[in-house]
Parts: sequence; C-alpha cells; structure tokens
Amino acid sequence: CASVPNPDQRDPLESFNRGVHVFNEGLDQAIFKPVATVYRDATPQLVRTGVGNFLGNLDDAWSSVNSLLQGKLRHAMDNFFRFGVNSTMGIFGLFDVASEMQIERHSEDFGQTLGAWGAGPGAYLVLPFFGPSTIRDAIALPVDSNGDFISHVEDVATRNGLRVLNVVDTRAGLLGVSSSLDEVAFDKYSFTRDAFLQRRRNAIYDGDPPDADPVTNDGR
Repeated sequence: CASVPNPDQRDPLESFNRGVHVFNEGLDQAIFKPVATVYRDATPQLVRTGVGNFLGNLDDAWSSVNSLLQGKLRHAMDNFFRFGVNSTMGIFGLFDVASEMQIERHSEDFGQTLGAWGAGPGAYLVLPFFGPSTIRDAIALPVDSNGDFISHVEDVATRNGLRVLNVVDTRAGLLGVSSSLDEVAFDKYSFTRDAFLQRRRNAIYDGDPPDADPVTNDGR
C-alpha cells in the first residue's frame, strides 16, 4: 500500500483492494444493477417477497448449524424451528410463517463462527465478484458455500438457476442503498470498507461488541 496516502492499518492491501473494487463496480454497473432493476420492475412484489422468503429459509438452516457451533443454543433452536415451520406451513419457505409466530431469525455464517472461536478478522479484503470481505471470511467462504442447500442440488441447471436468482434478488434488495451511497459517499471505497467491518464486528458480538482499539479493530 505504499502508493496509498495515509493507509488504514486494517487495510494493508488497499492498493489491490481498490483495483478489485473498481472491477466489481464496473461489473455491477454493466450487468448486475441493470438485471436487478429489470427484475424489480418486472416482477410483482408478491413474487419477489416469496423468492426472498424462500432463499432466507435456506439460510436459516445453515444459520442454525453455525449458531450451534458457536454455543448459541437458543439461536440454534430459533433458526431450526424457523426452517421447519417455513418449510412445511410456509410451503417450502415461500411464506414466512415463522416471523408471524414471532420466531426470531439469527443470521450466522462460518466466518462469524470462526470469529466466535477467537479468530481475528485479518486484513480487509475485496474479492472479485463477492465484494467486501476479510482474510477470515475468505477462508470461511468455501465452508459457507458447501453448507448452502443450493450447492447440493443435483440438477446443474436448477442449481445454477437458483444461484443466479439469489444474486439478482440480493442485488435488487440493495438498489435503494447503492443509489443513496452514490449520492452521499465522497469515497465510496472507504465508506463501504468501514461500514462492512463495523457490521461484521457487530454481527459476531450480536450487536454488543466490546471496546477495541479503533486502529487495529482488535476484539474480532
């Protein structure tokens, strides 16, 4: 990062990361944002809600496993029952019956599990296609991918279709956020980095992180 003035100690790979950030932004503007906009505008809200519920239900199953690995038994039970209720009464997760029953969702992934086990985040890292991450989350990514129900769908066309749908639905949900960010962020890269690191740290500590060195972001 010798070419970066006033480098952030959490981001020793900033020169590389900024290059990947520019690549991802170009890809998003050329492909993902236009497709997500068409999806949002052409698909009825009821259908988009059902798609989001279905994909969220799949995430609940993996969140239950990670909650258990972290020793969060209550969260694991909540996520397990959410998956069971929505998969049956919610017709394969198309309807979020569990939320109507006030069963709370606790989103957890293997990166958070590693953090709960004491692994520090390591350097901030921007991954091609995937976007903001850390060394720890990048290491966890293959485990999260294998734990995703979609990766175990045997039919290749169906599996790839679900993956594309997941990406498009997620991007569609962020259209408003990205537009606001374009308007207010002087340095979109730095804003995104700081927001991501803060959000991940809060996620690991369930919204109540301990005091930490603001430079090194110690404390996972």
